[in-house]
Amino acid sequence: MAENPLAAPGAWDDVAAGYAEVVSDMMRPFAIRALELGGLTARSRIIDVATGPGVLALQAAPRVAEVVAVDFSTEMIRRLRGTIMRAGIGNVLTGVSDGQRLRYATNTFDAAFSIFGLMFFPDRAAGFAELRRVLRPGGTAVVSSWAPIADSPLMTLLFEAFQTGIPGFSAPQPNPDSLENPIAFQRELHAAGFTEVTLRPHTESFRYDSAEQMWDRLTRGSAPLQATRRRTDKATWAERERVMIEYLREHYEPGSALSTTAWLGVGRKAR
Repeated sequence: MAENPLAAPGAWDDVAAGYAEVVSDMMRPFAIRALELGGLTARSRIIDVATGPGVLALQAAPRVAEVVAVDFSTEMIRRLRGTIMRAGIGNVLTGVSDGQRLRYATNTFDAAFSIFGLMFFPDRAAGFAELRRVLRPGGTAVVSSWAPIADSPLMTLLFEAFQTGIPGFSAPQPNPDSLENPIAFQRELHAAGFTEVTLRPHTESFRYDSAEQMWDRLTRGSAPLQATRRRTDKATWAERERVMIEYLREHYEPGSALSTTAWLGVGRKAR
C-alpha cells in the first residue's frame, strides 16, 4: 500500500501559512462545537492533538485553565507560537509531538481533542489509545472527521473542478475503513477503551463572494492540491488553475450557501 503523504509532517509544513490564513475559518465552527461536547470548566486542563494552526486551542484558551497544543508539523507550531505571542495568551503551551506517541504522562488532562487530525494518522488505533491514556479518569475525548464527499455539496463542487482541470484526477472514493464511516468511527473509539461513546453529525454552510474567493479559501491550505501544484511546471499549472476557476464560475452562484458535514466522536475514560 502506498504511503499517505498527508501522514508526513512535510506536507503540512509546506501549507502552514495558507492553512492558518484560510482553512481556520472553515474549521472554527466545528472546533467550537467540539468544545461544547468536551464537558469543560474554568479549571480544566486540555490537550489539542494535531492542533495545526491552533483553531481549537485558541478558542479554548478563554474557557479553561490550560491548553497544551501539539502537532508533528514544526512549521504549524512555529506559526501558532507567533499567534499566541502576538495575542498575549498566557495559558496555551505548544510542542512538536506525534499524536501516536504523546510525550505526556498518563492521567494528565481533563479533556483531549483532535480536530481533523487523527483521521490522517497511519496508526489511528495508537492515536485513539494515546488520547485515552493521557486523559484523567472521567475525562472526555472529542475527535472530528469529515463525512463522505457525497454528503458535502461544497466539497463535491470543488472536486468536480479538480477533475475538470487536472488530467487523471480522481475524487476520493467512499472508504468504509476510514473515520468517514460512522460504524468504523464508533468501533475504533470502543476498541481504544472509551465508554459512553456517541457520534454526532455537524453541518456548517459557507458562502463566498466569487469563484475566485472560493478557490483561494479552499485550496491555498490544501496539502494534496499544493503538492500537485509543486510537481507541475508553472505554465501548465496556470492553465489548469484557470480551467478549474472557470468551472467554479459556471457552477457557483456568488453568495449562495454550500454545506459540508463532519462527524464528532465523543468518548469518556471510565473512572
